[in-house]
Amino acid sequence: MSKMRLSRLRQLIFGFYMSGIMSLLMSGVITFINTGIDGEFHYRWGPAFLVAWAVAFPLVTFIAPLAGKMTEFTMRRFD
Repeated sequence: MSKMRLSRLRQLIFGFYMSGIMSLLMSGVITFINTGIDGEFHYRWGPAFLVAWAVAFPLVTFIAPLAGKMTEFTMRRFD
């Protein structure tokens, strides 16, 4: 596999994991804040997580390169 394809694959895998972890945590926190924890919590959290991940994964995939460029721009100011 070419270096370019490996780099793109790495970005997609990173986005998959990052968006999944962040969606899991944030949907759990927001579900807890909005409804509290009871016996039905996981039934509310699961669908909230799936919706959050469905939105987050494409956003992370497209926004991560922009965030990387913004980081490089910011860090150059410290040189």
